[in-house]
Amino acid sequence: MSSPRTELANAIRALSMDAVQKANSGHPGAPMGMADIAEVLWNDYLRHNPANAEWPNRDRFVLSNGHGSMLLYSLLHLSGYDLPMDELRNFRQLHSKTPGHPEYGYTPGIETTTGPLGQGLSNAVGMALAEKILASQFNRPGHQVIDHYTYTFLGDGCLMEGISHETCSLAGTLGLGKLIAFYDDNGISIDGEVEGWFTDDTPARFIAYGWQVISDVNGHSPSQVKAAIEAARHESGKPTLICCKTVIGKGAPNKEGSESCHGAPLGGDEVAATRAALGWDHAPFEIPADVYAGWDAREKGASAEQAWDQVMIAYGEAYPELASELRRRLAGELPAEFSEQAAAYITRCQEEGESVASRKASQNCLNAYGPLLPELLGGSADLAGSNLTVWSGSQGVTAGNASGNYIYYGVREFGMAAIVNGIALHGGFINYGATFLIFMEYARNAVRMAALMRQQSIFVFTHDSIGLGEDGPTHQPVEQLTALRSTPNMHTWRPCDTVESAVSWKSAIERRDGPSSLVFSRQGLPHQQRDAAQVDGIARGAYVLKDTDGAADAILIATGSEVHLAVAAAEQLAGAGRQVRVVSMPCAEVFEAQDAAYRESVLPSDVLARVAVEALHADWWYKYVGLDGRVVGMTSFGESAPAGDLFTEFGFTVDNIVSVVEEVLL
Repeated sequence: MSSPRTELANAIRALSMDAVQKANSGHPGAPMGMADIAEVLWNDYLRHNPANAEWPNRDRFVLSNGHGSMLLYSLLHLSGYDLPMDELRNFRQLHSKTPGHPEYGYTPGIETTTGPLGQGLSNAVGMALAEKILASQFNRPGHQVIDHYTYTFLGDGCLMEGISHETCSLAGTLGLGKLIAFYDDNGISIDGEVEGWFTDDTPARFIAYGWQVISDVNGHSPSQVKAAIEAARHESGKPTLICCKTVIGKGAPNKEGSESCHGAPLGGDEVAATRAALGWDHAPFEIPADVYAGWDAREKGASAEQAWDQVMIAYGEAYPELASELRRRLAGELPAEFSEQAAAYITRCQEEGESVASRKASQNCLNAYGPLLPELLGGSADLAGSNLTVWSGSQGVTAGNASGNYIYYGVREFGMAAIVNGIALHGGFINYGATFLIFMEYARNAVRMAALMRQQSIFVFTHDSIGLGEDGPTHQPVEQLTALRSTPNMHTWRPCDTVESAVSWKSAIERRDGPSSLVFSRQGLPHQQRDAAQVDGIARGAYVLKDTDGAADAILIATGSEVHLAVAAAEQLAGAGRQVRVVSMPCAEVFEAQDAAYRESVLPSDVLARVAVEALHADWWYKYVGLDGRVVGMTSFGESAPAGDLFTEFGFTVDNIVSVVEEVLL
């Protein structure tokens, strides 16, 4: 007869193997191996409320080894979340709430989308960092209003991914004492026993990062797991890694401990044998009432949230302004005056007409918007002086003082982007991370995950074209904007001057349904003259910057540092009797979301002679110029030379643009 705790863990094993078997697809090994750890954590420590998955002070739980998703779905179902058994029966099926990997927004209780290994762990670092910063900014003696843990499960694969080094190193440096990670040390990955390709001394590695490490915990011993969690919670100055020795597929008599149960159904015979070995005498997807009762967290969760509500009431009485500000930020509401004051700043930019690099214009925006936004939290991957992301009110976040608003990420582009996502998921901040556009490639998968989860992650990318010059093609982006623009849910802004830069920042700050990439130049850009209607048009993604006196013979479309070239070319063509409209398109995704009438007013369908100008990859632009149009763009990598020489070499000159328009008009 198994113990009560084992019986509760066996419910996870049974649901996981049954769901994978019914779907004929999935990963039963990790859920079955980590069931005992999960049972102790969720029933004895995890503070959460199944009736309100968005309770701000809940503990966060992240399944970084997201292929073991049935572990998480089982936990949510058993503990009382709105995830009925029919959804578990529908595992991995179209439109179910139980997709193959956990996806944020599908099911209450899913804190982040995981599956790309190492990123869940990195999101958890971001969540723990957000908790520490928010607590430092708002907690007062006797009023611990922000006080929760972040727990994450991870496997060998997460630790093999390089991103785990980036983010765990930073977590140790910043002293994230409320981050507790459980390493499922089962020695198995898809290809078999990891001894052939993963022999790291993981405890020594994490000790070197500045973590507390608890080694050699029997992951199937509830008492050992509980003792480890107690020790982890007792250490407030360091994150903790609990190394749990487990057996993958625990309970499957012929497949446990083998890669054969990692990513495939056990098979009907093995499922039956597992039931017998576990003493689980229940039909598929059948959970006894006493097991449900043992897992039910609804009453305990409601009580925990109610207790926090009382803490908030007392906090509001003692610190009414702080309490009001905290509630606003946790609700994701902007300060009431932000939109009006940001619009006034945009107007000032147009009136002042300053000509600077758009990266400098971006910093000017931060200096204007930052004082209006206490929730603004920035950072750069060791390029603050080049990205110009430090503003006058920036204060660095450190292990000893986390009350600041700027994170020095170090040379960790991928880790930075995943941490930015974790901070966004946690709530309470509008946060951005910055690097050169070319190094978006290092961060690419986390940038994609921000879009997949529709998070308000803001990515600042500077040095945006061959215009960065002498550093050469290793640092000159060509194809990166195409990748960003091809990413669903992403808004990619490439402004041409201070005014468009101010609009792009305002848009990113006000957007709540997805990420924004703000792409800025190294080199100086001239100010463009506009009337009020044109300024308003910037926020619509594209607008007519320079129009013709009569019907247009051709349309020039440009972005960023090439807009002023297009304007000069149109003026030169006008002298030759050619009527050429110039359209600035700082954000194609926003433009495409406009109504058909507006899009037609900017790019009339009867004007077929079109030329796009952008010092990045050419092919993307054919969607706007048509196959008979032309693109003055890049079709190769750049070269190492001063920016002016490169623009001449690759045809980004007024004379060449004029020649191309003339060719189109022949």
